[in-house]
Amino acid sequence: MLTFILGGARSGKSRHAQTMAEAMTGQLIYIATAQPFDDEMADRIARHRGDRDDRWQTIEAPLALAAAIRTHGVAGTVVLVDCLTLWMSNIMLTGTDSDAAIDDLVDALGQLPVPGFVVSNEVGLGIVPDNALARQFRDHTGRLHQRIAQLADRVDWMVAGLSLRLK
Repeated sequence: MLTFILGGARSGKSRHAQTMAEAMTGQLIYIATAQPFDDEMADRIARHRGDRDDRWQTIEAPLALAAAIRTHGVAGTVVLVDCLTLWMSNIMLTGTDSDAAIDDLVDALGQLPVPGFVVSNEVGLGIVPDNALARQFRDHTGRLHQRIAQLADRVDWMVAGLSLRLK
């Protein structure tokens, strides 16, 4: 069962995913895509780590997300990926082929033999970005979200800490 949790910044996505994952039995695997490029992001990462108990194993995968899912999504685990927008930023900033990376990720999630939760920020509700890189990011992320939503068994939309099931 794959659950995709989508919403705006600080909408409660990570907490919702973590709560659902913790309700399951098995080793909890948190696959993190964030990189601490500044003090504020380092503080966010530390806060997220502090929210998880010792049932969680954290895997850092800022780029090799599909490989981490394949390696750690094995029998007896529950996998939580947080978050796809940071991963897409990492992919684009390294010049990696975004379409190929998306294909690989969708393939890995499609073969995940254990419960999975995927968190991402919705980026398509604002104004059209004023620069090419931001528009490319929005477009790649929007296509990624469509593919993950199509693949997922369940899709939840988060607003102000409340979830609305879309699928």
